Amino acid sequence: MRILLLLPLILMPGLISQNPSTGEESTPVLVSSFKLIKDRKPIENAATATYAPAPEINSTNKVIERQKRANAPAGDRDPNTGTIDARSAEIDRIIQESREAPPVDGFTYSIRVQNGSGKIIQILFWEYQFREIANPANLTRRQFLCSAKITPDKGKDLQVFSLLGPSNVVDVKSLAKRSASQFEEGVVINRVEFADGTFWQRKGWDVNELRLIPKARSETRNVPMCRSL
Repeated sequence: MRILLLLPLILMPGLISQNPSTGEESTPVLVSSFKLIKDRKPIENAATATYAPAPEINSTNKVIERQKRANAPAGDRDPNTGTIDARSAEIDRIIQESREAPPVDGFTYSIRVQNGSGKIIQILFWEYQFREIANPANLTRRQFLCSAKITPDKGKDLQVFSLLGPSNVVDVKSLAKRSASQFEEGVVINRVEFADGTFWQRKGWDVNELRLIPKARSETRNVPMCRSL
């Protein structure tokens, strides 16, 4: 018998459960610690996209834009909306709206990784796993992509806020246990992309299955951040 249940958990750090390396495969990143906590943050903290500001309109291209505007059909965008004052006003509006929006319940995933390779790491694909102790076949994977410039032999703390937590489907045998002991937790590194264009990928895992849009990497690479997949 199974029931659907949203678990109000506060999960503590556990033993590291990185898939062991075998033979020809050695993981270039060591997960030295990890934890998951139930959290409450503004909804924009769980956003998955970051956009760069529009380029500044200077005195030179104002003349060009004025000429274009004279010949442009009615309804074309006013270039003045891209000025510093206009962008600042838009940022202030967004900040004000975010302050007015109530925070949402979610989960903060935190891990500390160590670069064991001789290269600079640029992007990490990793996942946080929950395996129900009473029903080991019930495995939930929460996958993330992080931009993290990590030099050789250095460590980095990565953190991401997500609305998704442990599995909502729990065996009834788990209900009699304390919440902290319902799941066996672990972290797995799936793919490491280096600054020189090379990469390492865990055997049996394929990045193409994520079907990432082309700008997913560029947005993440340009701005240090983590996002859900």
